[in-house]
Amino acid sequence: MSAAPGKVLADGVVRTGGAEVFSLRLLQARAAADGGGGSSPTTTRRPSGSTTAPRRRLLVAGMGRATEPTLTAPDEGQVPTVTETTVPGTAVAGTDRPASLWRNRDFNLLWISQSLSDLGAAMSNLAMPLLVLWLTGSAAQAGLVGTAGLLTTLACRLPAGVVADRFPRRTLLVACDAVRLVGYLALAGAVLAGVANLPMILAVTVVGAAANAVFGTAEHAAVRNLVPAAQLTTAVARNEARSYGTQLAGPPLGGLLYGLGRSLPFVGNAVTYLLSLLAVLLIRRPMQQPRAADEAPQSGGAAAAEGVRFVLGNPFLRALLIIAAPLNMAFTGMIFAIIVSLQRSGTPSVLVGLASTIFGLGGFLGALAAPAVQRWLRLPTLVIVLCWTTTVLMACSALVPTSVLAAVPLGAAVFLGPTANAVLFGYQAAITPDRLQGRVVSVIFLAATSAAALAPGLAGLLLARFPAAVTMLVFAALVGVSAITATLSTGIRSMRVES
Repeated sequence: MSAAPGKVLADGVVRTGGAEVFSLRLLQARAAADGGGGSSPTTTRRPSGSTTAPRRRLLVAGMGRATEPTLTAPDEGQVPTVTETTVPGTAVAGTDRPASLWRNRDFNLLWISQSLSDLGAAMSNLAMPLLVLWLTGSAAQAGLVGTAGLLTTLACRLPAGVVADRFPRRTLLVACDAVRLVGYLALAGAVLAGVANLPMILAVTVVGAAANAVFGTAEHAAVRNLVPAAQLTTAVARNEARSYGTQLAGPPLGGLLYGLGRSLPFVGNAVTYLLSLLAVLLIRRPMQQPRAADEAPQSGGAAAAEGVRFVLGNPFLRALLIIAAPLNMAFTGMIFAIIVSLQRSGTPSVLVGLASTIFGLGGFLGALAAPAVQRWLRLPTLVIVLCWTTTVLMACSALVPTSVLAAVPLGAAVFLGPTANAVLFGYQAAITPDRLQGRVVSVIFLAATSAAALAPGLAGLLLARFPAAVTMLVFAALVGVSAITATLSTGIRSMRVES
C-alpha cells in the first residue's frame, strides 16, 4: 500500500514516510511454454475437439519478451489470456520453473540498489531539518525545506513516468545516483567548511527529490523485465519489506551520524548512492523491451496524456486508482491523528514513539508475510477482504483514541498493506505494456501521494473541530470507500488466474 507506515501502493500502497502508496496481489501463475517456447506470447484458443494437451494459461500480460502480449480489454467481456514466458536466465536448469528470487542476480542487484537509495533518503530526511534548525533556528524554515521536497516530488511524478518510458532505464538510474552523489557530497563539504546556507540546502533538497522521483519510477518499471510473471507479487512484497526496513533503520542511523558530526549523514547518504550506482552497473539483463524503430516520437504532454488515458480506460487500473487514493489518505491521516491525540492527552513521549514503532514494525512484518497471505485466498476475494478488514481495524482504533492501544489495530491494518501492494501492483505490472510501465505507475503514484499529502491538513482541521474519535472514524470511512470500490468493481472481480 505504497515509504513507511501507511504506505499503500508502491515505494507503493501503504507507506507514509516518503514513498508511494498501494498495491495488492498479482497472481501465483504458472504457465508452461508453448511446445518449445521460443515464440512471443500470443492470445491462444484451443480448437474444439483438439487432442493437444491443454496449456496452462496466465490471464495477464506475459513477461520477458520483446514483443508485447496481445490483450483483450475487460470492457469487452474477456480477461487477457497469454502464455507465460520465463525471463531469460531465471529458470531452474532443465525446467520451465522459475528459480527462487534469491537466486535472481539482476533483481537482487536492483533490490540492493533501491535499498541503498531508500536508506540514504531516510537518513537525509531526518538530518536535513536538523541542519536547517541549527543554521537558522527557525522551525518555519525547516518546514519550508520539507515542503519544497514534497512539492518537487509531486510535480515530477508524471514527467518521471514519461522519462522512464522514453530513455534507457539503466542510464536513468545511474544518472540519478550520480546527481544525488554529487549533491550530497557538495552539501557535506559545505557543512564542514562552515559555508552551508538555506539556498544551498533548498537546491540539494529539490534536486534530490526530483532524482528520487525518476529513480523510483524507473526502478519500479524495470522489475517486469527482470522477474518472471509468476514471481511479480513476491518481488513487490520484497520491495515492500525493503521500504519499511529502510524507514525503520534510516532515521535512527541519520540521527546517530548527525550527533557524531553534522556533515556525516550527508557523507553517508553520498556513500549509499555510490554503492547503488555500482549495483546498477552490474545488472546484465535489459531493463526494458526494445522500442519499435518506426514508433512516432511524442511530446512530453502527449506521452503523459497517453498514460492517463490508459489508466482511465482500463477497469482494473481505474479501480486501483480509486482504491489507492483513499487508502493512502486514510493511513497517513490516522497516524497523524493518533500521534496528536496522544500528545494532547499527556501521553509520555516514549509511548508516542512506541506507537510510531508499532506502525513501522507492522508494515515490515506484513511485507515478510505477504507471500504466504497471498496464497490463502483467490485474488478478488483477497483484495476485498483486505479493504474491509482495514476499515474495521481503523474503526476499532477510534474506540480508544487517547490511549497508545489505538496504535495496535492500526498497526494490524498496516500489516495488511504490503500484501495489498504486492497483489495490486504485481497485477498492474503484468497487464501494463512495457512501453507504458513508467507512465501508468506515475499516474497511480501521483494520485496516491497527493491524497496522502493532504491528509495531515485534513486531520488537523477535523481535530480542531471534533473529538479525536470522530476524526478517526472519518478516515475509517475513507477506507470504506476503497472497500466498496473493491467489492463492486468489475476490474477487481476480473483478477483471476487459470491453470
